[in-house]
Amino acid sequence: MLSFGALLSDRSLELRLLVPGKEGAVEREVLWVHSTELPDPSPYLRTGEIVLTNGLWLRETSAADFAANVRRSGAAGIVFGLRDVMPQTPAELIEACRQEGLPLAEISIAVPFTAVAEAASALQADERRDALVGMVRRGDALASAISHGAGASGVLAVLRREHELPLAVVDRMARPLASAGVDLSADQRRRVADGLARHPPPLEIDLGGPEGRATVFLVGAVGDTDAALLCLRPVTELTKPQQDALDQVARFLSLEVAKQQAIQAIELRFASELLDMILSGAQRAAEVPDRLRAFGVDPSGRLAVLTVAFADGTESTLPGLSETIGEFFLAQGLAVVVAGGSQDVVAVLQDPRQELKELAEALCTVLRKRFPDRRPVVGLGDTAASARELRQPLVQSREACQVLRRRRGGHAVASFRELGTHRLLLGLQDAGTLRGFADGVLGPLRQHDNTRDSELESTLRAFLAHDGQYGATAAALYVHVNTLRNRLARITELTGRDVARTEDRVDLYLALEADELAG
Repeated sequence: MLSFGALLSDRSLELRLLVPGKEGAVEREVLWVHSTELPDPSPYLRTGEIVLTNGLWLRETSAADFAANVRRSGAAGIVFGLRDVMPQTPAELIEACRQEGLPLAEISIAVPFTAVAEAASALQADERRDALVGMVRRGDALASAISHGAGASGVLAVLRREHELPLAVVDRMARPLASAGVDLSADQRRRVADGLARHPPPLEIDLGGPEGRATVFLVGAVGDTDAALLCLRPVTELTKPQQDALDQVARFLSLEVAKQQAIQAIELRFASELLDMILSGAQRAAEVPDRLRAFGVDPSGRLAVLTVAFADGTESTLPGLSETIGEFFLAQGLAVVVAGGSQDVVAVLQDPRQELKELAEALCTVLRKRFPDRRPVVGLGDTAASARELRQPLVQSREACQVLRRRRGGHAVASFRELGTHRLLLGLQDAGTLRGFADGVLGPLRQHDNTRDSELESTLRAFLAHDGQYGATAAALYVHVNTLRNRLARITELTGRDVARTEDRVDLYLALEADELAG
């Protein structure tokens, strides 16, 4: 590396350091050397250059002004060339450089400035050669790591052999792909994913906490930004060799991410085909066991099926939902097949030792953290004794999930049998049909309540909730039984349905349920 210190260590230049400047200035990398005798060379100097001068400017300006001009330009220091007429560096220049914090060295009369330029050129050539050799060697090591299946962690290990930096790789779904020397929290990974979603993505991301700001090196697989290589250091603290190495590693990580995406696409297709096999019944039943074995699921044991979707928003699934579900079950030590679609995500797994509903509720907790603005719901089917009996549990779990999606609030997890036949039948209807039925039955009650504040709808709900018991309903509403009877008579008159008749009571009950499902 070209620096003041590197030039000083070259004995052939016969340099002698007079002023070290600010702490670390001598060892800091410099851009080049620049010969000048102008009283104010600042317009022509670049930041990081070393000024070579014989002091001819002393005829026109003071040493203090010259040193101030050099410092203002951002130059790295001054080398004063001694002459026969000036065999010593002027004391006023030494003092001026000390005041400005500028490194100052003198060069003997016998050594020309061209020798300094040649030495600087040789140092930079050596640096470029070493960087090129290092890049080639690093590239060979990175290619070897990927070809031997070391994954993203193996790629980071190659970089850490040269630079002991805290590193992490996070994809656009906020999933941790690899890390070395750091463990990012879920919130920090979410910040990274949010940054990758911007156009253009930021060069630095504030991770918060003690980690502070991290430099971002983009990882793209097929044109898009799929992940980020994070170095938990601000970019201003990274040297040029470190930045070059990180950029090279990010390019190799693109190969690894592309490979993983291809594998995931194949797994997704295989998982989706499994659902088609199951739903085809006897036609493709013989293919199901082999497909389950491919995912590590034992087809001869008892199997559970659950279906996941989001109840809020226009989209019932989002990118990353399938992966999050798969990671959850793998973390529980359960072999699973996860098939994602536009309407729901289905998971087929070995019948877990713990209660399936408890496991599904734990999954919902994880999904709420991963997708904080969405409400996940999970429908459960009956347990299948073997792979040949998966069709009915699959249909049940999907129907249960569909019903839960249409309900406003309530439980996030429910089985097919818990929901009841009427809810399942209503859940299979479209929202327009449900709304029309509910409004047709309940509309007159609501209009009467709005104009007269009569509380007929709440009375009907309480009466049905108490199984048609007059005394219990009146007590719950804090009214006299006769008042309740008068209200029920008014309900019969407005709706044309007598609460005393079973078939009419069923109509009223279904209308209330349809109203809830229609939203």
